[in-house]
Amino acid sequence: MNIQRCRGLLLVLLLAFLTGGQAAPGNPVLHLSVNDAIGPATVDYLTRGLEFAQAQQAQLVVIELDTPGGLDSSMRAIIKAILASPLPVATFVAPGGARAASAGTYILYASHVAAMAPGTNLGAATPIQIGAEKDKKPATDEDTLARKQVNDAAAYIRGLAQLRGRNADWAEKAVREAVSLPASEALTLKVIDRIANDLPDLLRQLDGQAISTALQPVQLHTRDAPLLEREPDWRSRLLAVITNPSVALILMMVGVYGLLFEFMSPGSGVGGVVGGICLLLGLYALQLLPVNYAGVGLILLGLAFMIAEAFLPSFGIIGFGGVVAFVTGAVILMDTDVPGFGIPLPLIFALALVSALLLFGLIGMALKARKRVLVSGDAGLVGSLGLVTDVDGDDPFLGWVQAQGELWQAQSQTPLHPGQSVRVVARNGLQLAVSAAAEQPAQGE
Repeated sequence: MNIQRCRGLLLVLLLAFLTGGQAAPGNPVLHLSVNDAIGPATVDYLTRGLEFAQAQQAQLVVIELDTPGGLDSSMRAIIKAILASPLPVATFVAPGGARAASAGTYILYASHVAAMAPGTNLGAATPIQIGAEKDKKPATDEDTLARKQVNDAAAYIRGLAQLRGRNADWAEKAVREAVSLPASEALTLKVIDRIANDLPDLLRQLDGQAISTALQPVQLHTRDAPLLEREPDWRSRLLAVITNPSVALILMMVGVYGLLFEFMSPGSGVGGVVGGICLLLGLYALQLLPVNYAGVGLILLGLAFMIAEAFLPSFGIIGFGGVVAFVTGAVILMDTDVPGFGIPLPLIFALALVSALLLFGLIGMALKARKRVLVSGDAGLVGSLGLVTDVDGDDPFLGWVQAQGELWQAQSQTPLHPGQSVRVVARNGLQLAVSAAAEQPAQGE
């Protein structure tokens, strides 16, 4: 528990003590909005929103919800925060046409107030990764695990329903049979507490209602209460972007290739800085997501193979194996079928194609480099021009020659003169054989 949250809780405790559980008429209502799949970014946004509400001495937090579902771990973290909140939390499925499917149904059941707008629906709370197991034959390990997960989910939502006094039988049915309900039927079956046209209508209906929280019962005064809007800040937006599995995969690839560029061309620093940042962001995002570590291993192995192809004379075999390993790893990377947390196949093949093109480009550059004439070492030295800097006084056929930026002892078949231009015809250890530049080098020398 951080210092800000402790301060907020102390303020709430002091306010409750002074008011005797009565929310002051001037206390604000905090409005939070979730319009996407439930994931790590949603957890960060809502938990920090609840802490902000405590710091602002809000009397109520309203979560406007429209979600197709989300990750089980993220959903449970949000529910824990709601259950532990000293402030009442109302989840409002709105506007018309919105839904609280799968994880959204659990959050709705966990809230102190469950409300829906006309034309909305909730339900289909069966764990997504279990749904594909129903068509398989019984008595398999997968079916046993599926039953355990369904039973756990059913017990979890039934417990939430009993805690809030809502329809526990329908909640269990939503898990086991994946049924859904429109708003009007949900109110009739006591799955939700209220139907409201919009947020002001909901606040008018909640005015004067007493709600039991983790601290004590609180009576609301929401009719004329000021409304605070809190949108996701840069931190939540950044987390939402990098925890997208597609973005995480791209970041990891950019990171690996950036570091490769830095190792191949050290000194610029751009590849190392960009690659290091992207790789760390990608790995951080993956550890927040339900990933299959075999998929991560195959992706890294595929990238390693494609990089190795640029340095090993395997004629494309290692590189092709790397492309196959990368595609296979990317396909099985996400260990969930929750909507919004999959990697599209076109993106996988596009990244594999980019890697393959980069690989073939490196191979082509290597083949061209092999055909070029060497310009260094003995091959580059023989045939180059030099300048005589000094001549041995006792032997005019010996002297010193400046060739390719270095000073060499040289021997010639004709007398040498300082300042004379000569051509290197051979190298014998630390001594060069030279001839006058106007002469052609002798064959076989």
